[in-house]
Amino acid sequence: MTYSVAVSGASGYAGGEVLRLLSSHPDVSIGAITAHSNAGGLLGGLQPHLHSLADRVLSETTVENLAGHDVVFLALPHGASAEIAAQLPKDTLVIDAGADHRLEDPIAWEKFYGSAHAGSWPYGLPELPGHRDRLQGAKRIAVPGCYPTSSLLALAPGFSAGLLEAEDVVIVAASGTSGAGKSAKVHLLGSEVMGGMSPYGVGGGHRHTPEIEQGLSAAAGEQVRVSFTPTLAPMSRGILSTATARVKAGVDGDQLRRAWTKAYADEPFVHVLPEEQWPHTKAVQGSNHVALQLAYDEHAGRVIVSCAIDNLAKGTAGGAIQSMNIALGLEETAGLSHQGVAP
Repeated sequence: MTYSVAVSGASGYAGGEVLRLLSSHPDVSIGAITAHSNAGGLLGGLQPHLHSLADRVLSETTVENLAGHDVVFLALPHGASAEIAAQLPKDTLVIDAGADHRLEDPIAWEKFYGSAHAGSWPYGLPELPGHRDRLQGAKRIAVPGCYPTSSLLALAPGFSAGLLEAEDVVIVAASGTSGAGKSAKVHLLGSEVMGGMSPYGVGGGHRHTPEIEQGLSAAAGEQVRVSFTPTLAPMSRGILSTATARVKAGVDGDQLRRAWTKAYADEPFVHVLPEEQWPHTKAVQGSNHVALQLAYDEHAGRVIVSCAIDNLAKGTAGGAIQSMNIALGLEETAGLSHQGVAP
């Protein structure tokens, strides 16, 4: 069976990445391709790398244009997905790559996003315990944020195994500039970014903080508090997260490594690297793969986990398509066979 798929926000980075991956998916046909301010233009003029779709005209992002498909991807800014999703047929698989349906706590949503909570959907990170089962047959899926994807994959095994303390969790992550979207911004100009790095969202203010805490708390079975600091790196795409947490008394390095290797032993996209080999964002660029490594800092009593993903692939579009595959009962890896790009 071939499933018809519509993609909104197709002129942006996330929507373009969804289309790039779908273009080689064996089980889908690409239907409506929509945008907002760029509606009426040719996709090839905005996404010149998408050669097979270059002559497609972008339609307006309306319920009428998106309805009638088996699957709808919403690659829209936060606050824009919920209204459209609520009007789409209940039997349509709707996959929200925005933030509108990720958080379970209305108070956390209102605090960090400043609008009414639209409710939560099954969370599209199947590598977390129990999440793959919730995605099977789902008709609504919330794609995780890119920072939460790398942060949760980095630390969830230790919390699920009961090896880590719930307090004093610190995550520092570096992201490429595509994580900020395609809109022109002075601080993202090449002359501003090249040759330097800078932090932002410091002091617990980044919107992905409650999402990271939500996922780690579910894994731990208790409230986990996280100090999260994002940084901007002079690269177009990729995330390298360094996550640390205090280890419970009596836990040693061998126990930690066993927990991570067991958690990801059967996962097709998550790779615990051989000891002493550390992740590199370039090794996963353009792919749905995740590279991570851990070390036990016995002096500080902490585990340090380094995790590399492509923020547009596994961090957004790849995770969305992986979740679609599970929901539709397709091969989980379908359309996601791309390896990393080097050098």
